Amino acid sequence: MQKRREIKHGKGSRKCRRCGTHHSVIRRSGLNICRRCIREVYKKIGFKKTGSRGG
Repeated sequence: MQKRREIKHGKGSRKCRRCGTHHSVIRRSGLNICRRCIREVYKKIGFKKTGSRGG
């Protein structure tokens, strides 16, 4: 069986800590959560919605 090499940099090296996806991961302040998961838990982690777009 062939060993998989560890990805050290790039999009594939980071994944969402909630759902595991590699797409649109927000790394700011060490969050490492994708944008879809952020929308579900933003109040619990202390963020507020701002702006007037659709809200």
